[in-house]
Amino acid sequence: MRAASVAVSPSPREQSFRLPDFDSDSDSEGGSAVVVHFVGRLRRQAGEALLRRVAGPTVHEKRARIHTTPGPRWFAPDRPVRSVHANASMYVGGLAALLLQTLHPVAMRAVWAHSGFQSDPWGRLQRTSTFLAVTTFGTAEDAEQAVQRVRRIHSSVSGTTTEGAAYRASDPHLLAWVHTAETYCFLEAYLRYSRRPLSVRQQDAYVADMAAVARRLGVLDPPTSRAALVRELTHWRGALRATRESDATLRYLLLTPPLPWPARLPYALLAAAAVDLLPDWAQEHLKLPARTRLLLPVARIGGLAVTSAIRRITPGLPPSGSGATV
Repeated sequence: MRAASVAVSPSPREQSFRLPDFDSDSDSEGGSAVVVHFVGRLRRQAGEALLRRVAGPTVHEKRARIHTTPGPRWFAPDRPVRSVHANASMYVGGLAALLLQTLHPVAMRAVWAHSGFQSDPWGRLQRTSTFLAVTTFGTAEDAEQAVQRVRRIHSSVSGTTTEGAAYRASDPHLLAWVHTAETYCFLEAYLRYSRRPLSVRQQDAYVADMAAVARRLGVLDPPTSRAALVRELTHWRGALRATRESDATLRYLLLTPPLPWPARLPYALLAAAAVDLLPDWAQEHLKLPARTRLLLPVARIGGLAVTSAIRRITPGLPPSGSGATV
């Protein structure tokens, strides 16, 4: 004799937590839609969090002002500087530039003493990213104001190194070093990790675009071609070395970045890609932690993975003003 089956109706609480039955085609499609929606939501949240870290809590207001305010720009929409600075490779290039800049003892001392690098690392990053965005995509008026703001800050920064050498942030010599390191690293990162390569002529045009901004900041005779840029970087080799400040900054950037734990692994891959981007002679000066050295053999694969992920999660830039250039 078979036992009688008893149908038990689920309670309202059980109904609210009921999972889809994937046995039928329609429910399978519904389950897939739920997964797609969930993944999309996570992607948007991750992209929003990244943008706010890099550009600050008012990132969308900044983007709207920079890209949609009418008026002439310093650079036309087809200029290489716009392609490079809008690319996810800038995350690798920006970190590489920081690592390279630590090797100049005087510049490193000035950063250590005056920039708020450790007390407010995200604030410094946000100010730097905003300056690059405004001068690349913003109106000529806003770009000029951004340059004058930086020059005023530089004029108030001076001091003495631990070895007794006086320095001024407005010194054209120091400005040239910072400009050279940034331009080299931004361009090399783009060439390695962008999906749209630049021709030799376009590479020269990018260096010339960067030189136009550098002159306004006070750099004397910046390089205007990639070949001249490489020669300029090589010229600095004799002035570069590791110091106590550079070693501490390196440990901070590579071992204890101000990031939540879930972001540490992709950041470690990004950091290895940044180190790998530097010339061999520059890498020899860096006292790399074991973690970074272990990742160097897969640095390019990791860099490709991280920059690809950044492209997927971050929203594209709004259409930028295309008024006449000045």
